[in-house]
Amino acid sequence: MEPNFDVPEGRVRDRGELDLRLSRDDRAGTGERVGKRADETARAPTKTTARRTQKKSGRRRRSWLGRIVYGTVVLGLWAVIGIAGLIAYHASQLPPIDQLAVPKRPPNIAILASDGSLLANRGETGGRVVSIKELPPYLPRAFVAIEDRRFYQHFGVDPVGILRAIGQNLTRRGVAQGGSTLTQQLAKNLFLTPERSASRKIQEAILALWLEHKYSKDEILELYLNRVYFGAGAYGVEAAAQRYFGKPAKEVSLAQAAMLGGLVQAPSRLAPNRNLPAAQARAAQVLAAMQELGFVPAQDVKVALAQPARPANARGGGSANYVADLVMDVLDDYVGKFDTDITVQTTVDTSLQALAEKSLTDELNARGVRFNVGQGALVSMRPDGAIRALIGGRDYAQSQFNRATTAKRQPGSSFKPFVYLAAVEHGATPETVKDDAPIRIGNWAPENYSHRYEGPVTLRTALAHSLNTVAVRLGQEVGPKTVVQTAQRLGITSPLQANGSIALGTSEVTLLEMVGAYGAFANGGTGVIPYVVTSVKSAAGAMLYKRSDNGLGRVIDANADGMMNAMMHETFVSGTAKKADIPGWDLAGKTGTTQDFRDAWFIGYSGSLVTGIWLGNDDGELTKKVTGGNLPAEIWKTYMTQALKGQTPVPLPGLNRWRKPPPETTASVASAAPSSPADLLGQIFGDPAAPAPRQQAPARRTPQKDDRNFVEKLFGIGE
Repeated sequence: MEPNFDVPEGRVRDRGELDLRLSRDDRAGTGERVGKRADETARAPTKTTARRTQKKSGRRRRSWLGRIVYGTVVLGLWAVIGIAGLIAYHASQLPPIDQLAVPKRPPNIAILASDGSLLANRGETGGRVVSIKELPPYLPRAFVAIEDRRFYQHFGVDPVGILRAIGQNLTRRGVAQGGSTLTQQLAKNLFLTPERSASRKIQEAILALWLEHKYSKDEILELYLNRVYFGAGAYGVEAAAQRYFGKPAKEVSLAQAAMLGGLVQAPSRLAPNRNLPAAQARAAQVLAAMQELGFVPAQDVKVALAQPARPANARGGGSANYVADLVMDVLDDYVGKFDTDITVQTTVDTSLQALAEKSLTDELNARGVRFNVGQGALVSMRPDGAIRALIGGRDYAQSQFNRATTAKRQPGSSFKPFVYLAAVEHGATPETVKDDAPIRIGNWAPENYSHRYEGPVTLRTALAHSLNTVAVRLGQEVGPKTVVQTAQRLGITSPLQANGSIALGTSEVTLLEMVGAYGAFANGGTGVIPYVVTSVKSAAGAMLYKRSDNGLGRVIDANADGMMNAMMHETFVSGTAKKADIPGWDLAGKTGTTQDFRDAWFIGYSGSLVTGIWLGNDDGELTKKVTGGNLPAEIWKTYMTQALKGQTPVPLPGLNRWRKPPPETTASVASAAPSSPADLLGQIFGDPAAPAPRQQAPARRTPQKDDRNFVEKLFGIGE
């Protein structure tokens, strides 16, 4: 019968009803024998069976190991594919390799003093490009030792260095090092942003490989040394050496090189001018690394550790930056656009710059609070207009505003020489007599500083003693417009108001303008344009600009200039600048004090140097009776005494012809009635510079007021 697998309708088939498994009796042969053998085998396994079992177990273990190996290989392949894809993706975000190029370094402007020494750097980098061949060998080695000791072995990315850095970071032993190579750091500086991300690190590694393929190790190191940031606006090792040590990179010592090498890790925290102990400690670590690698002998390291580097004070102090700012203001007038480093030669003398800064700041530090004066400026130049020193303020670090070139203030009586020159050009002489008496112009009635009047006086005496009424009378006689034209002819460029008060210096001007105008008096009558730049050269030495002798031509007749020098010389002999006189030198000049002691000026000159000083407050606050004859005159004398030291005195043009005649004999002086306290003082002490006695009746005087004025003149308080 054939089997029937049909299930009756309505009935569910039970799994047990259909058993198709083989039983022992279904096996081939005798069923009893087979069953017995099977029972024996089940009861007592043989050695063969045990071996088979062991083989199966071994195969099972090998199977698991193979699976692990296989899985690892597969994962590794996928990881490689993933990394390759990741690299390809980030590489696609970069410019094509064939279009990659090292970007040009922003040009540096090196501003040099007259002797060729560096005054300051300007530009985005703060220093020029240097060749690695210019540097002492230990300087680049300092960076290799502390930043990338396997620099000459790796291919741009250093797996060994990365593992070592990870280990040191975990154990916190030894000198901590980053995982980035110098090549990677350079790639970041050249092409990438400072962003910290995995994407940027991948791009950094790609670019590092390209740099290693494109350039030699020394070329990469040179690029790095000229691009890395050292803080304080200094990019590159040359800028850093100048900024911190006041010398070119080729002249740094081993200790200084180690400090520079350690600085790049944290420029703000390790800057030697901010945190010297930390900078020196880091430099010691660099020296230890250099010795360990055999870069420098142990004896040299010992000397460097015994004499650690210290930051140097720049010559001329921070005030040299005022000069640099002036250079940058005028540079566009001399050269057009440039994309390479340039060198600007100036007229500034570093020793005079430092002397001017010290003279000004010492006086302000000593007496500024007492006299309520907070700021000052100084300009010193040769009579041909070459600026030798320029101080734009008390402290450049606190204020970069240049009060010598930009600030416009009323010059007060220091403007009077232009009035007197206009009068001389209209026929007056130093011996011309004018009446020092009350004067009124409309509603304005100017007074002298002393509030008293001397009566008829010579122009020589009136200018020396800064008598306001005489200056106003002269201004009215020649006309305010003539006074303005005379000042402009000598180089004053600021707008001037042609009114009666122009004679007393009420129109605002800059100190640089005033000093430049006085230069015409000092050189015999030739108008000058103050200048600071003499030449500009490219990095290759090509001359981009060279100053030619050019000025304003003759602006004062030689005879008139001699008369002006004689009258302003009297200011030092018997007038308001007597305290500033320097024995052995013929000097001339004029003091200036504005209303309510707001501004104080003194501009004086010899035949070889013209120097002007302004003191006051930026906000226009009144000083406590600072006049041109006290603090500014004292600063002027301090500076000029040292500036002229060792030089042969130069006579002032035309002075000897118009010099004041010697005073009368003592007997005749004693027989004459003194007309003022100053004359009386000259007679009592036999002052040979005292004014000659006048025969006219003494002017009207108020005893108490004149006694006070006499004391003020005696102690140099007044104009």
